[in-house]
Amino acid sequence: RPEFFRELHQLEERFAGNYLAQLDRRREIVAGDVTIEEVDESGERKSSDVKGVPDFWLTAMKNVELLAEMVQPHDEPVLKQLRDIQVRLFSGEENGFELTFKFAPNDWFTNETLTKTYYLRMGPTRDQPWSYEGPEIIRCKGCDIYWRKGKNVTVKVVKKVQKHKSGGQKRTVTKTVETDSFFNFFSPPSQSVDELEDNDEDVENILQSDFEIGHFLRDRFVPRAVLYFTGDALEDDDEDEEDDEDDEEDDGEDGEGRGAGGANGPKQECKQQ
Repeated sequence: RPEFFRELHQLEERFAGNYLAQLDRRREIVAGDVTIEEVDESGERKSSDVKGVPDFWLTAMKNVELLAEMVQPHDEPVLKQLRDIQVRLFSGEENGFELTFKFAPNDWFTNETLTKTYYLRMGPTRDQPWSYEGPEIIRCKGCDIYWRKGKNVTVKVVKKVQKHKSGGQKRTVTKTVETDSFFNFFSPPSQSVDELEDNDEDVENILQSDFEIGHFLRDRFVPRAVLYFTGDALEDDDEDEEDDEDDEEDDGEDGEGRGAGGANGPKQECKQQ
């Protein structure tokens, strides 16, 4: 079974190239690298004065609750400079995928791209072989952001008035502290899930949330960004959630029938570690 998932991952990697032309075309349109002619209701062609699609990625992100929660007001001017997000699968000694965020030259940092890499486990572990259901993220790696002076949106300067113990003199001290920001996404915990101790619950929660975002960006958001920009993909997501809820209700009803001594009789309890 692990070999099946490895080969499936390699197959996805190989066929990902089939979509590059479409994704490149989207990037060109969003960035304004190509001229788009619009057609009005009368059929007359007219050229748009707007170059590209302003705030395309920022708008798409803010339309998704999972991503909108990450974006702070001070992030928005920076994310307006985001020109493309790309996904690259890789396989070999390690398997996973890399997200590349491409930015226009801007006043906040000197990087042209920011990357986030996710590494997959392609088989079960020895201590929990029966709980494995398929490839799962076990760790991730961000990148260094080279912020321009005074432009780091992941920190803020706070002022505090201190009173001297021996007298009434007061002084104001400043301190730089971390603050919520979308760009903290590129500074995840360095541990893998296998390295966590029992008392690392906070780190585990951070990683699991990060892994969920990584999966979503790879599988849904980047391939269907236009639909998230327009809001059409949100309706599809709502329908998927309703279908999942219906399936859970059906499973619950079936389980009650069996538990009450239905046609299949009592069922032995099976524990998975």
